[in-house]
Amino acid sequence: MESFVDEIAIEVNAGHGGAGSVHFRREKYVEFGGPDGGDGGIGGNVILRPNLSMYTLDKYLSKRKFKAEAGFPGVGDNCSGKKGEDLTLFVPLGTQIYDEETGDLLFDFVSESQEFVVAKGGRGGKGNTHFKSSTNQTPRFAQPGEAGEYKFLRLSLKLLADVGIVGLPNAGKSTLISKITDAHPKIAGYAFTTLSPNLGVVKRRGDIFRFTVADIPGIIEGASMGIGLGLSFLRHIERVKGIVYLFDASSLDIEEDFKMLQNELSTYNPELLERPYLVVLNKIDVWDDPTFTEDLISKVKHLGTVLAISADRGTNLETLLEAMDETFFKAEIEKVLHPKESKSTQEEPAQDEPI
Repeated sequence: MESFVDEIAIEVNAGHGGAGSVHFRREKYVEFGGPDGGDGGIGGNVILRPNLSMYTLDKYLSKRKFKAEAGFPGVGDNCSGKKGEDLTLFVPLGTQIYDEETGDLLFDFVSESQEFVVAKGGRGGKGNTHFKSSTNQTPRFAQPGEAGEYKFLRLSLKLLADVGIVGLPNAGKSTLISKITDAHPKIAGYAFTTLSPNLGVVKRRGDIFRFTVADIPGIIEGASMGIGLGLSFLRHIERVKGIVYLFDASSLDIEEDFKMLQNELSTYNPELLERPYLVVLNKIDVWDDPTFTEDLISKVKHLGTVLAISADRGTNLETLLEAMDETFFKAEIEKVLHPKESKSTQEEPAQDEPI
């Protein structure tokens, strides 16, 4: 079974450069041929690339050290050695690459087309042909290859979700994501069923527009200080475009729960409170009373845009998705539905203001 691993340290070594050759030309009737030793090949690089089918770093649990191929040595007749083969390592999209020794952020994978050469192969040594001079016609030495770069790295994954679903344990986050996306999380009626974030894709407008949703494991008071599971996974909400605050509608005090969640997010990263959000009351099927639901919404409507759903029964899920479209993705959907109009609007020259 795949484990969710979002941080791990690895060591990478680029390939050593190949040695230059000490060689002399051998021709018939030529007693003293000159030097013709070729250069060594460059060592292979270590390259990092994102892989969209990965969403955890667990593949690096069993192996932590990686080395690219060394460059091949030079040979006679001024032939250079072959370059060492590059080593490509794949990581989930959203992975940040840190220098574990300095703490510096080296690279952040936010696009599937990105590539990062994290360690460069060593330069190949020069063959003896480079060292011929008027005072030394037969140099019997060549350069050794140079060592490839070594890096001690920390890979830190921040899921690249468009929408984050946050809420107290057992608010129904896993059930909701299972109903609106292609994800299949573990679901049970007790707190902390979800021990890792679940990521799913929502397909809209006949599948011409898609966005990703992550349910973040139950945040409790003190999560931003390391209490419970929250601190381990709060980083996975840092990049989202919008937040869905999900509550069990039978909660005794939704407003206090909302303030607590916002406080934990703000303590971790104040910018999270600047993201657009929706307040969603789940499990309205418990009482199945429209009047009671309307009264409940009325009591908390000052918190923002409030919707009531039953993820388990699928009640009002399309209304929720439409609200997510409008609140989080209005501009993107407009570009998808009317690409020509969006383009012409962007290209339209600005009009001079009247004097």
